[in-house]
Amino acid sequence: MKTPVAPDFQGARRAARAIDALRRGWPIGVGADEGTLNLLPVETVDLSQHLSSQPRIKLLISSSRADTLKLLNQRASADPALPVQISLTGPVSAADIIAIADPVLDMKHPMKGPFRSEELDQPEAAKAAMELARHGGLLPAFLIVDEPAEDRLRTEDATAYADSNALVISAHAKLPVAANAKAHIYGFRSEADSTDHIALVVGERDETTPIVRLHSECLTGDVLGSLKCDCGPQLHAALGQMGEANWGVLLYLRQEGRGIGLINKLRAYALQDQGFDTVDANQRLGFAIDARDFSIAARMLDLLNIPAVKLLTNNPEKVEGLQGCGIAVEERLSVKIAANPHNEFYLDTKRDRTGHKL
Repeated sequence: MKTPVAPDFQGARRAARAIDALRRGWPIGVGADEGTLNLLPVETVDLSQHLSSQPRIKLLISSSRADTLKLLNQRASADPALPVQISLTGPVSAADIIAIADPVLDMKHPMKGPFRSEELDQPEAAKAAMELARHGGLLPAFLIVDEPAEDRLRTEDATAYADSNALVISAHAKLPVAANAKAHIYGFRSEADSTDHIALVVGERDETTPIVRLHSECLTGDVLGSLKCDCGPQLHAALGQMGEANWGVLLYLRQEGRGIGLINKLRAYALQDQGFDTVDANQRLGFAIDARDFSIAARMLDLLNIPAVKLLTNNPEKVEGLQGCGIAVEERLSVKIAANPHNEFYLDTKRDRTGHKL
């Protein structure tokens, strides 16, 4: 495996603390060379407490959300991903702010504004804040405030957090499963934020190349049997193929909703109910089409001393992700799952818009 660049643990931990603060509705300060941007998360803060004392409300929203609201990103030609700062005058309620931030409410609240787009004073800090919101599973929308925050971090700390794939094996036990009674489970923990990931080694390990499946957590599909996706059937099909092979490894990654988190995934479902496909739903929420980090899986394989795999996937990005981190993918094995009336459009979208193939 390639020698990783030494991670910035302190920066990653500052970012982890800031993400925790955002989830609790606390302010954060994101610093860059041009100053510090003091922010409150729209989704979790008590908005009514702050709106009543502000004669003018300043909001930071994602570029895709601004595009939906027909707002101009004044630096779009240079950086289309740059967030947009808007200003609201007059009496503004908490419901007004939430309607601006949450695209699921657009049909219920179609009339918004007028808004005034403003030049960003700290563009890099604004971009970092959007990334922190994604890592926290929150809507990418903030109130910009004047009061300094206790939780402060540097702009580059958000990148340090994203790049930190430092894991340790924290637990190991035998776990007989239906696919094969001779199975072992390994628990991995991130040193940056204590996120847990799981590896299930199925069968007797030998010198052959294992069948490996990178499976992102899907509560609705894996546990509840959702028919909207193919996650549950893929999981069980993968375990079945591993049970029939010499041995295999299931990497169960805590990256719900392609990395946007459970609540935002449910918001994406609601947008799909309104007619958007899975790609447009993610983008309308202000997130990437796929925000997962497959270097985590590569690190898990490295810790298990598995340098080469036969990868069970229809997603070429998983192959590229592992190979880019030094894991040899000797063969890609397709996962063939029958469509149903509820996920047929979803499967077509994965094929046509995100390059999935059999």
